[in-house]
Amino acid sequence: MSLDVPNRNWSYPTAIKFGAGRIAELADHARAAGITRPLLVTDKALASLPITAGALDVLDRAGLGRAVFSDVDPNPTEANMLAGIAAYKAGGHDGVICFGGGSALDLGKMIALMAGQRPGLSVWDLEDVDDWYTRADAGAIAPVVAVPTTAGTGSEVGRAGVLTNSETHRKKIIFHPRLMPTVTICDPELTVGMPAFVTAGTGMDALAHCLEAYSSPHYHPMSQGIALEGMRLVFENLPMVYRDPGNLTARAQMMSAALMGAVAFQKGLGAIHSLSHPVGAVYGTHHGTTNAVVMPAVLDFNRPAIEDRIKAAAAYVGIAGGFDGFRQRIVALSSELGIPSGLAAMGVQADRLDELTVMALEDPSCGGNPVAMTPQNTRALFEAAM
Repeated sequence: MSLDVPNRNWSYPTAIKFGAGRIAELADHARAAGITRPLLVTDKALASLPITAGALDVLDRAGLGRAVFSDVDPNPTEANMLAGIAAYKAGGHDGVICFGGGSALDLGKMIALMAGQRPGLSVWDLEDVDDWYTRADAGAIAPVVAVPTTAGTGSEVGRAGVLTNSETHRKKIIFHPRLMPTVTICDPELTVGMPAFVTAGTGMDALAHCLEAYSSPHYHPMSQGIALEGMRLVFENLPMVYRDPGNLTARAQMMSAALMGAVAFQKGLGAIHSLSHPVGAVYGTHHGTTNAVVMPAVLDFNRPAIEDRIKAAAAYVGIAGGFDGFRQRIVALSSELGIPSGLAAMGVQADRLDELTVMALEDPSCGGNPVAMTPQNTRALFEAAM
């Protein structure tokens, strides 16, 4: 007997408390995770907003305090992490509540990971390479509760975080199975007040996750199906939340799409992310927006390998015209959302494309691309995305 289906290891996410108003349960879920002195990690912009004050009120009323750390850059670095660890230790905290978009969620997980590790272990020793995660003391990782306030990154159901090395400007994926949040609270009411550009960029991030997972050549039929439905939800709901920020139903559907994208991309990511990561690290661009900018060029690049698959996706999500219609819909959606028309419009300089090409080929995402990436074709892909 022969078997053409390869062996694979699959993992699906944690407990998700989904629904409007469920932020009121935050203290209960923190306690259930064993957290009695939480440090709420958020970003500078969110720290002063009413939704953050409301979450802190929930914790305070339950006797869990209202400690906050918000020194989080849009592309967080190890310097942010070290400052967060210092705040965590100084406050005698025993767990982290990650509150915000991808930056806050990723950095909060890094603080939880590293605050209790032995001296001499660097966060870079835990990059998502082979079994490097086993270098960490799993028992020293603090519990995490995740509360996303955007609909895009999906870090709230992930076992990794992205951290930028402030010296090399390389983005690294730091992984440990224990970084999966114990509980995730997805309350669409928290996303209503996000600025339009954040709604647009994070929504396109969710689409990029679904599209790349769907296009990946790796075998994972569950993620394949989740990615397909996630794309449908983005195409149908992202324009609605951009035009009508108070549309809570569409907001909830986008939160679902974000969760689905992050679950799906364990099947693989690809050239969209391997280009976007170095651009974000070097130029400080918004990750999801950068994904959207390079998306059409990457579709063209991968067309020989994915055309039939994209035709099937177009039919499922209700887009006429096969591959070309699907691509045109993405371009039209980006235009509607005010996404820049190319990397040059984001400040990327042509004289740094060789450097960015090297960084893209070092990014682990390129291993999931359906067309093999080489120095020559990756350089040409950057040129096409300019």
